[in-house]
Amino acid sequence: MARKNRRNEFAVIGLGRFGSNLARQLVQRGCTVLAIDRDRALVQSLADELTQVVAMDSTDEDALRALDIGAFDVVVVAIGSSFESNLMTTLALKSLGAKRIICKAMNERQCTVLLAIGANEVLLPEQESARRLAQTLTMPLFVDQIAMGNRYNITEMKAPASFVGKKLSECNLRQNFGVSVVAIEKDNHVIISPPADYVFEADDRIALVGANEQIERLGHLE
Repeated sequence: MARKNRRNEFAVIGLGRFGSNLARQLVQRGCTVLAIDRDRALVQSLADELTQVVAMDSTDEDALRALDIGAFDVVVVAIGSSFESNLMTTLALKSLGAKRIICKAMNERQCTVLLAIGANEVLLPEQESARRLAQTLTMPLFVDQIAMGNRYNITEMKAPASFVGKKLSECNLRQNFGVSVVAIEKDNHVIISPPADYVFEADDRIALVGANEQIERLGHLE
């Protein structure tokens, strides 16, 4: 019986460390998750945590078709142990009309191949983890970042000490750094589009939008 397409329904194929953590996070956010792995013991261990867990070979196109895999909003191929399985699974998903396929890759070469055969997006988790650690070590004011294409991002950062006691307008962020303040979090309260006369305090967190190189300049403020 075909499933009715609905939002917030995801399939995660490959339940290693990355895939299982992703599946858990999606469930915790109220999403429906179909998780797939060929390791029956691993599938059994996650059965009580996830919406639906299936032990099967994800390179088997007929088996994927039986699960109506194409009805999910997004299918994440998180297979890291075998690039051949990752590749064949992606090809099967493409053949079955999966709308958005996100694959995990171990290196840039795998990334290039997966994009060439039809993956919509490819993640390099180890590189991203290394980037975030380097950022934390060199720019401790940064709390989190969300990429917007290749050139821009939204960044959450702690208010630099040099901002404390100053009005937003006095910091001249747009003029000096080419970034825009979209929100400020103060005492667990979020101020959207803060006014120009807002005065920064020591525990404030600032949400900024701007080009990567401009945001990075901010990370070195004190």
